Amino acid sequence: MELRVLSLYPEQMNIYADRGNILFLQRRCEWRGIGFAWQGAGPGESVDPGEHDLFYVGGGQDRDQRVVAADMVETKRAALAAAVADGAALLAVCGGYQLLGESYQLGAETLPGLGLADLRTIREEGPRLIGNVAIETELDGEPRVLAGFENHGGRTYFGPAARPLGRVVKGHGNNGTDGLEGVWRDNLIGTYLHGPLLPKNAWLADHLIKLALERRYGRRPDLEPLPDELERAAHASARAAAGV
Repeated sequence: MELRVLSLYPEQMNIYADRGNILFLQRRCEWRGIGFAWQGAGPGESVDPGEHDLFYVGGGQDRDQRVVAADMVETKRAALAAAVADGAALLAVCGGYQLLGESYQLGAETLPGLGLADLRTIREEGPRLIGNVAIETELDGEPRVLAGFENHGGRTYFGPAARPLGRVVKGHGNNGTDGLEGVWRDNLIGTYLHGPLLPKNAWLADHLIKLALERRYGRRPDLEPLPDELERAAHASARAAAGV
């Protein structure tokens, strides 16, 4: 088997060491004898919805989002929608998460979104939402804790069709008021958790690998267990930093 991953705008949308998410996926595949193929797609480059089974959009500052938002809608939205509808997994972090929705309002300027999730983001008055964060989720069918770090000025609000990735235990979450964090729809996940996310939450990396391989090979594989002493320690450290 081979995991085929495409990073969208890897040069523009990569802050807070989130490139480590891709490296972590690669290592967990290699340790199990699973092939790993990675490509990036930047401004002006089209996307083949059938070529990759896991799509990743990292975080970026407002200026980076301005660079990629219109291009993403023009050159990649239709292909991403088709891929996700066909079972491909998509993980979007922070700035990438904000662009999953209908729009990102920056004062008088409105950045277009992909429209893959029923949400919108607004840069409101007030302090940035910064700090260690932990949320409770049942993403893979059982209660879990995700831990990471958030740093965002935008506040994200849901429409009626959106479902949260989890509920905030400690931290701010989507907007600091409703107690929700991230968005989740089948094989699509958006979240504000940085740090990077996957090395601190190895089970989520394995969940994404399973989703992607199921799309390619028609069945969800039973992944070989890994020792994960360091991964468990990293998760425990992230939870402790959040006070959980």
